[in-house]
Amino acid sequence: MNPDEEKEMKKQTEEEKAENIAAESKADEVNEGVHNYSRADRYIPPKEPAVKRQLEWFMDQKLALMMHWGVYSQLGIVESWALSDDDANWSRDGIDWEVDGESFKKQYFDLNKTFNPIRFQPDKWAEAAADAGFKYCVFTTKHHDGFCMWDTKYSDYKITAPDCPFHTNKYADVCAHLFEEMRKKGLGIAAYFSKADWHFPDYWCTDGERGNFTYRGPGYDPKKHPERWEKFVEFTHNQIKELTKNYGRIDVLWFDAGWVCKGANEDIRLGELMDEVRTYQPWILSADRTVGGPYENYVTPEQCVPEKPLGIPWESCITMGTSFSFKYEDKYKSPREIANLLMDIVCKGGNLALNVGPQPDGRLPEGALTSMKGLGKWMRVYGEGIYGTRVCAPYKKDGICFTAKEKEKLCYAFTMYADEKDFAKKEIFVPLEQEIKAVEQLETEQKINFRKTDGGYLFTDCNTDEEHPIAQAFRIHLA
Repeated sequence: MNPDEEKEMKKQTEEEKAENIAAESKADEVNEGVHNYSRADRYIPPKEPAVKRQLEWFMDQKLALMMHWGVYSQLGIVESWALSDDDANWSRDGIDWEVDGESFKKQYFDLNKTFNPIRFQPDKWAEAAADAGFKYCVFTTKHHDGFCMWDTKYSDYKITAPDCPFHTNKYADVCAHLFEEMRKKGLGIAAYFSKADWHFPDYWCTDGERGNFTYRGPGYDPKKHPERWEKFVEFTHNQIKELTKNYGRIDVLWFDAGWVCKGANEDIRLGELMDEVRTYQPWILSADRTVGGPYENYVTPEQCVPEKPLGIPWESCITMGTSFSFKYEDKYKSPREIANLLMDIVCKGGNLALNVGPQPDGRLPEGALTSMKGLGKWMRVYGEGIYGTRVCAPYKKDGICFTAKEKEKLCYAFTMYADEKDFAKKEIFVPLEQEIKAVEQLETEQKINFRKTDGGYLFTDCNTDEEHPIAQAFRIHLA
């Protein structure tokens, strides 16, 4: 066998592996709107040099502001899911007025006619995000309901359409203005895009095998109606190319609706699309959630944190309140809760995408802003041991989270306090096996005395400016 034949055979084998991995994806990987996440053994690292560099960038960022915003925010209910008859048993809990399923769907799809967030100020959002320490923004360009938050020419169900009262506002093209303001503040852009579109007539329809009954997938069998499915594929490709050609640099395409994949008989030929997109945005990451294979460049645990490092790039998307979409009178996590959550994720090598649902009037909820301000204050002191770090054994032990900057030969140890009544400690045992040269307390820059003991080191004369701190952190110089 000559070298060219060997190369071709290897390529075919890799493609078969990718197809087999994608075929394992099943629609039941979404339970009550919450996605499971792909196993590490289904991960295929990217080969493109630009994408590899972008993945390193991604793993440096650690903290993202995620935002679910659309017509559903007016009702304060779960985003999109209540449209699905198959998910009605859990998603329609918030539908407490007297209405049947068909009437509700009509009401929901008419919400575009009342959506008018005149208090939307993208520069204020970006300023708040930057001050809170967020490094990139994951924004819903389109959720499953199909309502587009940009001026797409491929759908009339959009925020810039004449039947949406916000279309005359100077910020009507929400994605254009928000992306621009976020970039000005140094934040990267991850464009959330649902691969399903429950408004598009060649995805959901009433003249297919399912009739009026709606579920996550199309209203017909794509194998039996390939010409109809092809219209939907073309529509999806056009919208993605529109976003990536007309809306500036996109760092990540964050694809939701993992049931839309080849293995579930809903092949939108994402690989073909991504290969084309990367001819003009060669760095762009693809997060094809729960599908596995070469276009899930990082995995996305939802509303949970893995028990241990995954050994692959990952990002937990977790709500600051109790809901991804705006919920009236929601309760938001405190800066202490968020910091503890962030460190649990970062010490295991992940990023936190912290979700805030904007209000229907265009403002961020005051409770969320208060927590963001507190988080930003904390990050300005402790961010050195968070941004740009990688995992460091033993990762998390005895209530201490570890991170590392290998090139600088630095390790960071965070003693975390989940209870606001916990007192700062004068002596802290740090279970670290590596040889230490010097230690400073991060928040005070004070040099710390230490001595080696069984299983680690005892740090003494520790100090902090707060009696009940969120953390005590140490910069450790390794030998």
